Amino acid sequence: MQTVDFSRLKMQPHQRLLDLGCGEGRHSLGAYMLHEAIDVYGVDLSHRDLTTAAQRFREFDEPDNPRKRLSLAVADGLRLPFADNSFDRVVCAEVLEHIPDYRGMLREIDRVLKPDGLLAISVPRAWPERVCWALSEAYHRVEGGHIRIFNAAGLRRDVENHGLRRYARHWAHALHVPFWWLKCLFWGRDNAFLVRQYHRFLVWDLMQKPRITRWLDRCLNPLMGKSVVMYFKRDVSL
Repeated sequence: MQTVDFSRLKMQPHQRLLDLGCGEGRHSLGAYMLHEAIDVYGVDLSHRDLTTAAQRFREFDEPDNPRKRLSLAVADGLRLPFADNSFDRVVCAEVLEHIPDYRGMLREIDRVLKPDGLLAISVPRAWPERVCWALSEAYHRVEGGHIRIFNAAGLRRDVENHGLRRYARHWAHALHVPFWWLKCLFWGRDNAFLVRQYHRFLVWDLMQKPRITRWLDRCLNPLMGKSVVMYFKRDVSL
């Protein structure tokens, strides 16, 4: 399940991409699979998630293709182990809502992003997220959970304070919103009938990708997409 639209990042052959807070590797693997020549670095604080990402990568690894590489490592997003201006593209998807010092992470992104680099950031959209918080306090109290609800305009200003300019925006995963509302409503009861049935629907949708649900998701995303995704580049006018 991809949140970031890689076509909007305009990857060129042999460029370096950082997936910051890569989790179990969905965007790291997605970038690796989509491009013929790419150097992907996925970093996260969770060794367990990185182990899962490495296991998944075995199925897609192309060891005989020297033009492609994917590296996974434990790293702190507030102290990245990379030199200044190291990456052509940075993806930070569904991460900042977990980070107390998210502005510190934005500074690190700015530091490692090349002057002509592009950045993709996604966070949960405010109003569907507020419904989740209202339905279940445990949803945002669990360890590693969401600690804030972002205002997209405010986050945009925070990013643009680093001399970047938003050049594209979209929303994603509208069909996932009802699942999370149900999950919050029946928190701690994942075997509840409605939760199980909607989860089955999402798995079916992900695997089969029928046209009707792809169309429905696109139509609903501007209204109730679960994630807002923003793309930035350096503002050459500054």
